[in-house]
Amino acid sequence: MVKCHFLLTATLVSLMLSSVIAHGDKKEGVTYDGRSLIINGKRELLFSGSIHYPRSTPEMWPELIQKAKRGGLNVIQTYVFWNIHEPEQGKFNFEGSYDLVKFIKTIGENGMFATIRLGPFIQAEWNHGGLPYWLREIPDIIFRSDNAPFKIQMEKFVTMIINKMKEEKLFASQGGPIVLAQIENEYNTVQLAYRNLGVSYVQWAGNMALGLKTGVPWVMCKQKDAPGPVINTCNGRHCGDTFTGPNSPDKPSLWTENWTAQFRVFGDPPSQRSVEDTAFSVARWFSKNGSLVNYYMYHGGTNFGRTAASFVTTRYYDEAPLDEYGLQREPKWGHLKDLHRALNLCKKALLWGTPNVQRLSADVEARFYEQPGTNDCAAFLANNNTKEPETVTFRGKKYYLPAKSISILPDCKTVVYNTMTPLSDSFFFFQAKQVVSQHNSRNFVKSRKTDGKLHWEMFSETIPSNFPVDSRIPRELYNLTKDKTDYAWFTTTINVDRNDLSARKDINPVLRVASLGHAMVAFVNGEFIGSAHGSQIEKSFVLQRSVKLKPGINFVTLLGSLVGLPDSGAYMEHRYAGPRGVSILGLNTGTLDLSSNGWGHQVALSGETAKVFTKEGGAKVTWNKVNKDGPPVTWYKTLFDAPEGKSPVSVRMTGMKKGMVWINGRSIGRYWMTFISPLGEPTQSEYHIPRSYLKPTDNLMVILEEEEASPEKIEILTVNRDTICSYVNEYHPPNVRSWERKNNKFTPVADDEKPAARLKCPNQKKIVAVQFASFGDPSGTCGNFAVGTCDSPISKKVVEQPWLLLPAKRLRRLLLEFEQHCLGKNSCVIPMDKGLFNGNKDNCPNLSKNLAVQVKCSDKNPKRSANQA
Repeated sequence: MVKCHFLLTATLVSLMLSSVIAHGDKKEGVTYDGRSLIINGKRELLFSGSIHYPRSTPEMWPELIQKAKRGGLNVIQTYVFWNIHEPEQGKFNFEGSYDLVKFIKTIGENGMFATIRLGPFIQAEWNHGGLPYWLREIPDIIFRSDNAPFKIQMEKFVTMIINKMKEEKLFASQGGPIVLAQIENEYNTVQLAYRNLGVSYVQWAGNMALGLKTGVPWVMCKQKDAPGPVINTCNGRHCGDTFTGPNSPDKPSLWTENWTAQFRVFGDPPSQRSVEDTAFSVARWFSKNGSLVNYYMYHGGTNFGRTAASFVTTRYYDEAPLDEYGLQREPKWGHLKDLHRALNLCKKALLWGTPNVQRLSADVEARFYEQPGTNDCAAFLANNNTKEPETVTFRGKKYYLPAKSISILPDCKTVVYNTMTPLSDSFFFFQAKQVVSQHNSRNFVKSRKTDGKLHWEMFSETIPSNFPVDSRIPRELYNLTKDKTDYAWFTTTINVDRNDLSARKDINPVLRVASLGHAMVAFVNGEFIGSAHGSQIEKSFVLQRSVKLKPGINFVTLLGSLVGLPDSGAYMEHRYAGPRGVSILGLNTGTLDLSSNGWGHQVALSGETAKVFTKEGGAKVTWNKVNKDGPPVTWYKTLFDAPEGKSPVSVRMTGMKKGMVWINGRSIGRYWMTFISPLGEPTQSEYHIPRSYLKPTDNLMVILEEEEASPEKIEILTVNRDTICSYVNEYHPPNVRSWERKNNKFTPVADDEKPAARLKCPNQKKIVAVQFASFGDPSGTCGNFAVGTCDSPISKKVVEQPWLLLPAKRLRRLLLEFEQHCLGKNSCVIPMDKGLFNGNKDNCPNLSKNLAVQVKCSDKNPKRSANQA
């Protein structure tokens, strides 16, 4: 037993020491211990964000990565998507948005590390969990099990990707940015379904990965029995409280998925996770020995084409710090940026200090790290009470803690950050002392180039009546379409005797179709009779509609459609969809079961086969002018010019129901306007059109609509977050940027720091208008501020042009300290200075003062009034 233990320990040490990373021309080991990863000989605090390369475009990658870096991240994490890289067995695609090598190189060029999660099952709300459809057709295959057919294909793909990374020298051991790799994905959630074959599969997968000798550590997320040196990691919202820890004391605590929101499916209301909750969870994680956190997602992006999993919306994790369009969502982006800075101020104590815990009250605890023999000390004061704030004493000093918040003290004395934001409820009621983060709101603006200028034409599919019978029963929809299309036609015929029909004109037979999913449009004798669909929770549904049958031959036609393949659960190869039971009710002779009546099929629509969504394919069919609602299963097209400016572009699908959109031959994804959320609105109304898809003029938009609809109300929009706000209280401490580590000492940047409202326009735009400013007791949120009972009447003028209001001596002093005036600036700082707003008179001296400011940003110059010129 001792000998085995010695050999295992020796093996672990050998594997750890064999991992190396290059930094410039220098190559050192990527190792780890129970505290952290050690990169280039140095311990590191790692702040990571998930950005998936196929959910954006290569043109977007540099800016997304740069914004992540400016947000305080030093790692980008991505999955590797098997089904886009090998859509057909042995045929590979690494072009355009699928260029994994280019994406990883772009990360490295921006001075950041990378993590690749190979899976190859990834879930990720991605079609089929990333597994290519052709795997289903391999005899005797069982996905994600100790099953020889699956393991052969999995190992081939993983080896191919690893070799491609090695060829491009992308692993840290070769001088590249990749410092971690992941095999499998949350397997613990399904492992019991496979019993012993699950246990042996985990061991095989981990050892297979280790045998590829990447030179970097491997991880398995949510996998307590990760083998040997493979690090088991946490996924979830509150890993600081839920993670039971690494399965070995020599492994660090890594958090591979901190969910910044919740992905949405069609039918969902908006999904939110407050930045306060996210920041609390991260501060807690690092206070309890964590050394890496990854935000899933940092930028969610777009599920272009047919890449979304079952019922998942085209927009993905829009509530992340960078929204679908890559715009900074505030205060989430800024508040987390400040958090990363605060944690970096604690870096030395966190990575080298000894942890301690002190209970300060029933609900408040202090977790602190001290390095013996030095002045290095960092503390986290946590109020775990979710409703009440509390004032506590720590090392002889009093600290105010809002409800459910953590204050960070990089020197165990000075609060530089609190996880609660100034616009949270706690602030208004308890005058909490938190760091200020900028807020913004998103605006969709009609393009001047397209407003009222879209001229639509349409081409309607011929509704088939009678394909040759090729099956006794309706064929299974996944197997029929093979992930090449969402659509397949099903046809059958029935011969109805006159005596089968009711003599009463107000009584008609009923067509009933029981389907395993996902949606369907039904016709009888070429006439549209209705549609029905399932949901992400319950894929199955039943369509029942009154139909008019005639004596003699009648044609029943069903258009079955999919909304993505499944992406989770055990035995995914045994999931099914499409119509299973079909019957006619209400005949004089009783119910007629058509399930085994003999069925004909056609895969894909004729317009898909002809590629009418391209200029060349569209020329093959005849288009007619749109003058009313078009019939079901109709294609619409128009030409439009690229919108003005450089802002992101989207299309609002008002008036449409369900289908898909192409721009210049490229699909931007599925839309579904009639799947209404509990709030009475479509889950998603606007759909991203990447700028790189557009030409200056004559862009072709083609829409496939499944039901009766009209495109006349469709709008082309530009998207911005040019409405920005700040809200600050006179008791707020200065921003976390007011401190730094210099010569291993924690010091203030300036001698006399004041609370201040800070505003910064995105993308080098300038402040062109001050839309709201109030010094007193304003209320509301960004975009909805209101003046309270106490207000300085000159608030707006102070924010716009303060030099018009101050004596020269006072003005010079303030201008030395603050970049004060806002109009025409990319950024400005407005101090919480009572004299600046009230002079010598304070109309409400007993009231704690707040300052709320809302401005508009633009790439145009501000308009100045005569007295400002």
